[in-house]
Amino acid sequence: MTENIQPGKKHALVQAFASPAGRAFLALLLVLIIGAIFNADGAFFKIGTHRDTLRQASVYGILACGMTLVIISGGIDLAVGSMLALVAVCCAQMAVHWNWSGWCVVPACLIIGGCCGGVSGFVTARLGVQPFIATLAMMVLARGLAKYASGGMKVSTAIMNPDGTFHYVDVPRFFRLLDHRILGGNLSVVTLIFAACVSVAWILMSKHRWGRYLYAIGGNEEASRLSGVPVVTAKTLAYVASGMFAAVAGICQAAQEQQGDPEAGMGYELMAIAMVVIGGTSLMGGRGGIGLTLLGVLTIGYLDKILSINAVPEAGRLVLTGIIIVVAVLTQRRKRT
Repeated sequence: MTENIQPGKKHALVQAFASPAGRAFLALLLVLIIGAIFNADGAFFKIGTHRDTLRQASVYGILACGMTLVIISGGIDLAVGSMLALVAVCCAQMAVHWNWSGWCVVPACLIIGGCCGGVSGFVTARLGVQPFIATLAMMVLARGLAKYASGGMKVSTAIMNPDGTFHYVDVPRFFRLLDHRILGGNLSVVTLIFAACVSVAWILMSKHRWGRYLYAIGGNEEASRLSGVPVVTAKTLAYVASGMFAAVAGICQAAQEQQGDPEAGMGYELMAIAMVVIGGTSLMGGRGGIGLTLLGVLTIGYLDKILSINAVPEAGRLVLTGIIIVVAVLTQRRKRT
């Protein structure tokens, strides 16, 4: 009897790790094991290392939440890094230079991000332009707007006077709140914001009709249209949501750096895509979920931190991340075939 049960358990275990969630969890587990082995004289086991890992990965993770929505619908959004920079500049301008309260800054930034995403969605869904081209154009446009709004300089607490001299103002209370740490300094507020974004994305994808529309569109857009799914509206809203998540990330970026940098966010879109793909969400659309993206965020976040505490150069980290993305895509392709 035991001989009959054991093979069944073994088969179930193999099936569990063969699923996207199983592969994503296994990847995270392997990264944590590597961290335990190459622990940089015990640095990996310190609570501060894990706190900083989550804090550093949170901005990327917020972008990955919006990217997940777009990728599941069969699209891609290359503009999230530039939209982050645009919102960071606008946020710093409003909070630092214009002395607006956070209650005004946050809605204004969300509107900016949503409008940028809406333009990408309209061009993609209504005009039929390929998502790669449409969001590439928005990437350039948003970066240009960020540099135009900032005058090509960082928007910081140093404000230029008419005579060319500078005077300094205090960091807004709103920024200090977002960059604060709670629970004895062991948890960053930005990490809580990331957790909230994950929850919102999960609710939209799992509990709302619009989320089911995105899965259907990503699986077969033409069949969805013939079935009565509002394809144009659903796809446009996916890019709007991606823009709003990018806005949240831009606000957090500005608060952490205490300034708005028009050069911020370069390459962030690639990191967000990597987190989504490594988590197991298919680039072909129609398959995946925010839970898988969360595993991808933790995997990339911890991998980057482990390489950092072991003094691996940034060039090596980028090369390794690229290799991991290729392996993840090839794994998906083999599973699909």
